Amino acid sequence: MGQLVAIVGRPNVGKSTLFNRLTQSRTAITDPTAGTTRDRQYGKVDWTGHEFSIVDTGGWVVNSEDVFESEINKQVELAIEQSDVILFVVDAMNGVTDLDDHVAEILRRSRKPVILVANKVDSNEWVYNVPEFYSLGLGDPYPVSAVNGYGTGDLLDEVVKDLPEPDEDKEALDDIPKFAIVGRPNAGKSSIINAFIGAERHIVTDIAGTTRDSIYTRYSKFGFDFYLVDTAGIRKKNKVNEDIEYYSVIRSIRAIEASDVCILMLDGTRGIESQDVNIFSIIQRNKKGLVVVVNKWDLVEDKSTAAIRHYEAAIRERFAPFTDFPIIFTSAITKQRIYKVLEEAVEVYGNRRRTVPTSQLNTTLQEDIAAYPPPSNKGKFIKIKYITMLKGAQVPTFIFFCNLPQWVKEPYRRYLENKIREHWDFTGTPINVFMREK
Repeated sequence: MGQLVAIVGRPNVGKSTLFNRLTQSRTAITDPTAGTTRDRQYGKVDWTGHEFSIVDTGGWVVNSEDVFESEINKQVELAIEQSDVILFVVDAMNGVTDLDDHVAEILRRSRKPVILVANKVDSNEWVYNVPEFYSLGLGDPYPVSAVNGYGTGDLLDEVVKDLPEPDEDKEALDDIPKFAIVGRPNAGKSSIINAFIGAERHIVTDIAGTTRDSIYTRYSKFGFDFYLVDTAGIRKKNKVNEDIEYYSVIRSIRAIEASDVCILMLDGTRGIESQDVNIFSIIQRNKKGLVVVVNKWDLVEDKSTAAIRHYEAAIRERFAPFTDFPIIFTSAITKQRIYKVLEEAVEVYGNRRRTVPTSQLNTTLQEDIAAYPPPSNKGKFIKIKYITMLKGAQVPTFIFFCNLPQWVKEPYRRYLENKIREHWDFTGTPINVFMREK
């Protein structure tokens, strides 16, 4: 399973800017106004061959400093519980504040690796402010500038060094398919697992609970044999007060990275919400198989064929450009079509492992390429000479050998992917299409 790094700190210290720098993206919105980040941002970082996940905890818009402090407490406590390494970001320009001291006190009591990041060292004069942060009692502060990248290489070296070794027990599960049940809180994840296994193993309440890691449930009935991966657990009610959106993203990251196929639960009574799209994007970035389940269909008044088609079209539109995945309308309470969910998940897993002979690939796809060749560039024509499928890849990966691979643009790659899906069944699984020079 993947490793998770959380960025925490008081508002306006540059957490989102650091997130964008480390993920080499502009996903997180940055603004001098405190509390700009509301939706939790998730990304992948690849450094010296080590890949790990990173989440930006963001900030809150509040009316008083007391509420501000309580919300920061929640994000720090949840980061401590769910992440493997914590990046505690402080502002080198402003120095140590009371809120920094408060967060540091919580982090000192934790047993998780904490890396102190002194951000906004945008010029040499601010380096002299960094020793002030030794007073937080969290070891050496790493001076960085998220704006220009200064010091981020040394920071990533330290992150990689502090990441735990992969769990050997979970690595041993690789031979058996793992299906993750994911979705926003109260979409019916635990209810459908209970329906699958025919027992009340997972507690079902209207309160979002949490556990430290994923729960594996072996399912070996009706000719199936796989693991169901869920992270639903139990906590006392007075402990379950963390921000629901952030909790569900953290929880989904863990489950998704531990799986082969993700069963994304949508609440049929509420439609598609931004959190569903966030979780879908995590599934896509991790290149996992996908089955979409619209739960609570028994509570929907209009169950006509036209309503189902409208719902399906809306889902595919929100999840575009990836639209080749099964959608099932079910009810965990009445057990309507729940075993169809398992059948589709098994089929998607099989599609992920499907191989196409090289001779068949070249015979079939060369006709499509001849019918619609790659557009020429500056009077030069691209000639695709040979196609093969990479063996041993986690997802179906196709290599197209040609004379000018750098000039093959995304629209034509998508055309090739669509033709592959047209000729062979890769429903529910992402496909990699790479161009290589022959």
